[in-house]
Amino acid sequence: MKILVCISHVPDTTSKINFTENDTKFDTNGVQFVINPFDEFCLTRAMWFKEKQGASVTVVNVGGAETEPTLRKALAIGADNAIRVNVNPTDGFQVAKELAAVVKDGGFDLVLAGKESADYNGQMVPGMLASLTDFNFINGCVGLEVEGTSVSATREIDGGNETLSSSLPLVIGGQKGVVEEKDLRIPNMRGIMMARKKPLQVVEASGGGTSTSIQSFEKPAPKGAVKLVDADNVDELISLLHNEAKVI
Repeated sequence: MKILVCISHVPDTTSKINFTENDTKFDTNGVQFVINPFDEFCLTRAMWFKEKQGASVTVVNVGGAETEPTLRKALAIGADNAIRVNVNPTDGFQVAKELAAVVKDGGFDLVLAGKESADYNGQMVPGMLASLTDFNFINGCVGLEVEGTSVSATREIDGGNETLSSSLPLVIGGQKGVVEEKDLRIPNMRGIMMARKKPLQVVEASGGGTSTSIQSFEKPAPKGAVKLVDADNVDELISLLHNEAKVI
């Protein structure tokens, strides 16, 4: 089984975010980048298939040279090889088109991608990728088993989970639950040294182009001041909730 794991290069959630050039560009100065957490869950599950079933695991990112340390980390975790599509994407559709070209060229059976990236939270790339490749698609996946070409997947739905049967080829939009946080892997020294020798292929973009452009970024409005109400003053609390917060 050939597995492709899509890796997004995203800011660590503890990083302080700023914008430059009249709020039209993201300022990367001082920002620590990491593997998108949803993608990391998928990568860990792919490693299980590699170790238990002999699957081969390739990781892919659509981005510039600055994303290569993130791909190297994925290689250090245990992926066999990496691909970087050499283009700076501006929308999810462009990413999906570039990933679709990689999938078709590589003959992959199973594509694992986080259900969304932690920076833009678009939740669009896995579904569009499945459509462009004509693969089956399951989103919000919290459990995954593969036997031959048969797949059993559990996804999160309102009020519970749903277990589905499918077949390869398949695109999965994964999240926490496909593995647990305790199962995530930290690269050890041996893995880091081996990652330096593993192939990282750079391919040029397929030329699909972009469909959108960024006009500006805007930070959320700062939180307002907090009003403290004495625990015994229930009438004041009710008045504030009704007249100011307008929640009752």
